[in-house]
Amino acid sequence: MSQVIEVNDKNVDATLASSVPVLVDFTAVWCPPCRVIAPHVEAVAAKYGDRLLVAKCDTDGNPDVVARFDVRSMPTLLLFKGGQVVGQIVGAVPRARIEALVERCL
Repeated sequence: MSQVIEVNDKNVDATLASSVPVLVDFTAVWCPPCRVIAPHVEAVAAKYGDRLLVAKCDTDGNPDVVARFDVRSMPTLLLFKGGQVVGQIVGAVPRARIEALVERCL
């Protein structure tokens, strides 16, 4: 069972260099829709295990990462493969929509 890791301004490059696709949840503690999708993100991490790295990024504490990937609203989910963005979801969505994005990349 995989767990959600924290990604920040310091470790983002190492995280995105992963040999498996990386799903990053850009979130904030004060954001109600972020809290709505958090369990879905956790479930996706558990379901895909070693085939997918799942991370979350606190947008308030990591302005460099937020600016670099032009994150303008939360929650924003970005899917990376080979360090490049290959998919994006903005807003609270059903878990099936997150899984569909991941499936296209695996």
